[in-house]
Amino acid sequence: MRTAAKAALAFLIVIIIIIGAGAWYVWNGMQPVQGQDKPIEVSIEEGTGTSAIAQHLEEQGVIKNALLFKLYLKMNNEGSAFMAGKYSFDPSSTYEQIIKKLNAGDVIPVETVRVMVPEGYTIEQIADDLSEKGIVEREAFIQAADKIGKEKPSDLTLNLPKPNDKLKHVLEGYLFPETYEFAVGTSAEEMIVRMLKETEKRLIDIPNFDAKLEQSGMTLQELLTVASLVEREVVVDEERPLVAGVIYNRLNKPMRLQIDATIQYALDKPKERLYYKDLEIESPYNTYKEDGLPPGPIASPSLESIKAALEPETSDYFYYVTKKDGTQTHLFAKTYEEHLSNIEKSKQ
Repeated sequence: MRTAAKAALAFLIVIIIIIGAGAWYVWNGMQPVQGQDKPIEVSIEEGTGTSAIAQHLEEQGVIKNALLFKLYLKMNNEGSAFMAGKYSFDPSSTYEQIIKKLNAGDVIPVETVRVMVPEGYTIEQIADDLSEKGIVEREAFIQAADKIGKEKPSDLTLNLPKPNDKLKHVLEGYLFPETYEFAVGTSAEEMIVRMLKETEKRLIDIPNFDAKLEQSGMTLQELLTVASLVEREVVVDEERPLVAGVIYNRLNKPMRLQIDATIQYALDKPKERLYYKDLEIESPYNTYKEDGLPPGPIASPSLESIKAALEPETSDYFYYVTKKDGTQTHLFAKTYEEHLSNIEKSKQ
């Protein structure tokens, strides 16, 4: 009897030791990692599952045991709300602190830079502005734009034009004028794709855009080309649909558009004042010598100009001239004789 009692007692002691060792293993495995005095930075990519996150945290030294961390998450119904990003964990972080930070998306603040693309800017003007501000080199931006124009990103649904010899820059008019915020170090390619996606988004937001474009009989390229002409010719928003209507009237006549802004775009450098010799420049963008629209947009049009090109105001006008009274509005005419008269009136 004594032998059996001793055996039972020994077995009980072994069980207690095993349970104690297991409890100590679990307790120790859940304790903060020791031996580090600097914050640990961990990047979690979008779409990473909790098992992979736990393994990554162990590999980076944030936790001791990925299996125990996963069991803790499962027991506490956690892990489904973890957010991607770059985190900084204190070496003494507990499970609760780690989980709280991942749930809140408490990532390392990213240094950003604001990039403004003004309405009516060309790709080269955007590149000049970014270069002057030290954000990206001029040539790098232009080359990136031309490369993307030839090799359309797979995740972009925007209908870009096919490259051809007549286009100065394939993406001209497709970089939406807006103020953007980019992380410092963002590449020119990433900036351009972001601008293209903004154009895509803005067009989708226009009610019945696809139906209206189809009804107009124009391609997106033609629409944005008209919109860019309106953008460079008009300052006052109320006049944009009317000027768009004049452009369509001349196209339907047909009459050459004879828009000075297209000459400025064709020149190597814009001029404060155009001369008659400038109107003779050999370029597919010279609407004084070429019939119809130029081969593509000449600038990034605003949303108001795009809407005006999509829904122009009907009129019998074929001409307009800017007033010299500081209002930046126009005088409109149906005939060339009336236009000449308006030119004299505009000087008053």
